[in-house]
Amino acid sequence: MKNIKLKMARVEKDLSQEQLAKIVGVSRQTIGLIELGKYNPSLSLCLAICKALSRTLDELFWEDDQG
Repeated sequence: MKNIKLKMARVEKDLSQEQLAKIVGVSRQTIGLIELGKYNPSLSLCLAICKALSRTLDELFWEDDQG
């Protein structure tokens, strides 16, 4: 399942995948795969992404029943 919420939050912060990756210490490909729903990040990576994007875990990674 694609993580549209993560992509939207990243774009709202005016960050490229490359820039977000650098902030959280992973490759650009990792961010791309997370957004595509093809990579399941560790909790520590999820928290780092949330901190970088000023969002909560629920806001970025919780799957809605309606989604």
